[in-house]
Amino acid sequence: MHIETDIVHGGQHPDKWTGALSPPIYQTSTFVFRDADHGARLFKGEEKGHIYTRISNPTIELLASKIALLEAGEAGLVFASGLAAIFNVVIAVVRSGENIVSDDTIYGGTYTLFKNILPRLGIEVIFVDVSNPGKVQSALNDRTRLLFIETPANPTLKIIDIGACAEQAQKKGIPLCVDNTFATPYLQRPIDLGAEIIVHSATKYFGGHGDIIGGVAVGREEFIHAMWKGAKDVGASISPFNAWLILRGLKTLAVRMERHCATAQKIAEFLEKHDKVETVYYPGLKSHPGHEIARRQMRGFGGMIGFDVKGGKETGKTLMNSVGLCTLAVSLGDVDTLIEHPGSMTHSGYTDQELLDSGIKPGFVRLSVGLEHVDDLIDDLKQALGKI
Repeated sequence: MHIETDIVHGGQHPDKWTGALSPPIYQTSTFVFRDADHGARLFKGEEKGHIYTRISNPTIELLASKIALLEAGEAGLVFASGLAAIFNVVIAVVRSGENIVSDDTIYGGTYTLFKNILPRLGIEVIFVDVSNPGKVQSALNDRTRLLFIETPANPTLKIIDIGACAEQAQKKGIPLCVDNTFATPYLQRPIDLGAEIIVHSATKYFGGHGDIIGGVAVGREEFIHAMWKGAKDVGASISPFNAWLILRGLKTLAVRMERHCATAQKIAEFLEKHDKVETVYYPGLKSHPGHEIARRQMRGFGGMIGFDVKGGKETGKTLMNSVGLCTLAVSLGDVDTLIEHPGSMTHSGYTDQELLDSGIKPGFVRLSVGLEHVDDLIDDLKQALGKI
């Protein structure tokens, strides 16, 4: 099936008990055993079934299998947040005394996790510009157990060649993990390009409506099962209701992504010509250094835009305080257009020098393009830029 069809129908069937078209929400913490022996068999793993929603739940399992299908993976595991998914991937692969190599431009929450939390567990994180193969080769060593990237990266829209990274990881015998939140499997499927593990903040484009928090990891069945054994004991479980909301949001993923991409392209072209804008970061622009790689590994360029406002941080603040239709808020992938200043908001965990090293200038603004009419969004940005 084409991915548009899998988005609607994949893994979902009418409820066998009632014929309900929409999957039920199994909003329960506990499941009843038929008898004592049945309960014992479930706990021993001798029979499939559900015991307690922290461990497994039919609604949550349906979401995990659907996203695995969309990402061309063997299995998936759903978490309470994207960060919970990333943390559980890392601790499933890496032990104290070992390290991971990560690109230096990643979501601020992931950066804080890697910089502040993992070292307390004895896990070193080596940050390098992964778009430079030589730097990756130098960073990988005998203690490296994981290579981690985002592409397009948050917030600079940096593009990394997934296939090239996968080759380097395979030579070292380690998995490549790709955060595919910005692209979604509708625009990019890293497993098809050689990656082994995919993570998402399902809060974003999967949910699509700004009303849930969730995360997911996809990979080989053996790896996902091994990760589940640890994850169920650290309590990072998503609620059944949030899982159901993500399932509902997924139904419109294809049409939403098409609209996000089309509108973002037009806004990026408008911003690139504006005299108050220094640089625009959008993979759909020929001026973007990763444009050709993005053309090869993506079917569209996404709904995220970054741009540097001339004049630095203060003029960026003026812009954000002057918009009327765009909403000043963090997060992304919503039906509403959201605007924010990464340096003081989502990426505030970076030092000033780390921001510059990652390509985030003082006047850098991130725009998550929503589903409003493109002309209205351009008019709003035009009047706001006119206040600078």
